[in-house]
Amino acid sequence: MMLPPYRRETLIQQLTDTPAWDLIVIGGGATGLGVALDGLSRGYKTLLLEQADFAKGTSSRSTKLVHGGVRYLAQGDIGLVREALHERGLLLQNAPHLCHNQAFIIPNYTWWGGPFYTIGLKLYDLLAGRLSLGTSTHLSRAETLRQLPTLRPAGLRGGVLYHDGQFDDARLAINLAQTCLDHGGTALNYCAVHGLLKDAHGRVAGVRATDLETGREYELRAKTVVNATGIFVDEIRQLDELKARPLVQPSQGVHLVLDQAFLPGTAALMIPHTDDGRVLFAVPWQGRIVLGTTDTPVPTATLEPRAQEAEIDFLLRTAAQYLTRAPTRADVRSIFVGLRPLAASAAGSTKTKEVSRRHKIVASASGLITITGGKWTTYRRMGQDTIDQAIKLHQLPAAASHTAHLAIHGAASSTENSGGPAHLAAYGSDQPALSKLIADNPALGAKLDSAFEFLLAEVVWAARHELARTVEDVLARRVRLLFLDAAAAIRAAPTVAALLVQELGHDAAWQAGQVAAFAELARGYQLAS
Repeated sequence: MMLPPYRRETLIQQLTDTPAWDLIVIGGGATGLGVALDGLSRGYKTLLLEQADFAKGTSSRSTKLVHGGVRYLAQGDIGLVREALHERGLLLQNAPHLCHNQAFIIPNYTWWGGPFYTIGLKLYDLLAGRLSLGTSTHLSRAETLRQLPTLRPAGLRGGVLYHDGQFDDARLAINLAQTCLDHGGTALNYCAVHGLLKDAHGRVAGVRATDLETGREYELRAKTVVNATGIFVDEIRQLDELKARPLVQPSQGVHLVLDQAFLPGTAALMIPHTDDGRVLFAVPWQGRIVLGTTDTPVPTATLEPRAQEAEIDFLLRTAAQYLTRAPTRADVRSIFVGLRPLAASAAGSTKTKEVSRRHKIVASASGLITITGGKWTTYRRMGQDTIDQAIKLHQLPAAASHTAHLAIHGAASSTENSGGPAHLAAYGSDQPALSKLIADNPALGAKLDSAFEFLLAEVVWAARHELARTVEDVLARRVRLLFLDAAAAIRAAPTVAALLVQELGHDAAWQAGQVAAFAELARGYQLAS
């Protein structure tokens, strides 16, 4: 059955029609969406506000892994790994249309590598318990090369295969926003918080926000306000307390996207210890290979971070050490950069090894709750812990969380979505309605770009049902073309803009501005040869 459109006008009207909320969440990335959905699962009247698009920042720029963190196991953080593995299992159950089991292989070029990593990964399996995705196994040299045929054979002794999860991060964020709406919540992109309301006792009592599309300002009252803005949490905290000590130290992760010919097959490559001590992944994703990631401290946060030349050189140089064909700058189809909101543990520290991958929850004297740190895999637990803290502070009435087994919008296994282009399986239970849209208007079955499988119908669907407002929203976070091939995304932009004009009622000037703005943005995802 066709779902009702998620009309922005309806959502904006709810800002006026609701005199007070139980919970206002600032931030529409993984963390904020997790907090909002947890609040809704407990019955609280919930509003989520995002200054840009959902997952515009860090939450669309991950390595596309749902994982326990093999690197954290090596660091001895057993508790973090156990928690993440549990959450990994829940996420694969709750969003099977977007998350799947991915095989990883660690190649061994030393005599001790095989036994060392086999034992370590057996512990990884054990920590996953009944939610394990498969048993890790030692591979012979021949089997390692069979599964990774472009792996450098010289000196190879064998490999270790283990299992983790892979997902489409931005699409999961969109589906979480839809899930919030499905459960009676209000979630708005392009609605920026620029101030906090306080009562006569100096307690936070709501927010001041602006609809960035119309410029209209709102004063919105709530029992609880949660700051879940990721790398920008300190900016919101300074609205509460001007001299608040910074909680976040941003760390930059760079990813290069290559043709799948560099790593054919279905297995991913994992190098646990590179020359400078970092982990390197080469992961198949939507017909491409994602190569990453770096871990570089940066002084400031921005919505569009850019890679440093040293990071690009590091990734290309390290990949060349392990692949029979060395990738060059000319082989990079897209480059994307994410800033991790690492919770600082030492004031003034610039070393990422001195900051925690765990999440941290802080309540200010005025009652503003800030959640930071963590990672995509544990987004649900972060949301649960944040609402638990609000209850402990007597900001919300006690109620149990129900997100552990809450199906995410679109949840359906791929076997339930046969028929039509294979990539449409990512729409899960929405796929039949999307297919009907094409059947009713066959012209929408045409491709956005001849080199990719994405369809015109997906643009229309994004505008009607997935809260997309701009060309970037569609090409970066609904069909992911910008992250797969920046040049192809630039080619597709005029078509997307024309369709959005029809769907959203804009004029020719808006259309031209959107195409120009997107082309400028997308050039930042390309490398000069």
